[in-house]
Parts: sequence; C-alpha cells; structure tokens
Amino acid sequence: MQHRTSRSRARHRRAQWKASVPALTTCANPACGKPTPPHRACRHCGVYRGRQVLPPAGDAT
Repeated sequence: MQHRTSRSRARHRRAQWKASVPALTTCANPACGKPTPPHRACRHCGVYRGRQVLPPAGDAT
C-alpha cells in the first residue's frame, strides 16, 4: 500500500517545473535582424530562409 505524498514533498517536486526562456535567433533579413523563433517566419518582416513568405507586419491587407 502506498502512502499519501506530503504537501512538502509534492511542493518540492513541483518547484522544479520552471518555464524555460524561448530560444530565439536573429532574423535572416539583414534589414530586420530582430529576434525570431527558429524555423519560423519573422513576424516583423515576413522573411523565412531568405524568401518573403508573409506580408510585413506594417501592411494591413
């Protein structure tokens, strides 16, 4: 039969659940250079791997 996990033991275990900082890389567009998640199109300029794949953030179309 298992015993109940005490509050202290459970909270010590949960204290290790840390949110990690997201990994960011600089945008491949030399004109932009803003931090962007890897393997994603840049939210600011819309460039991914040297190609324009999204409209830039300033355009509201």
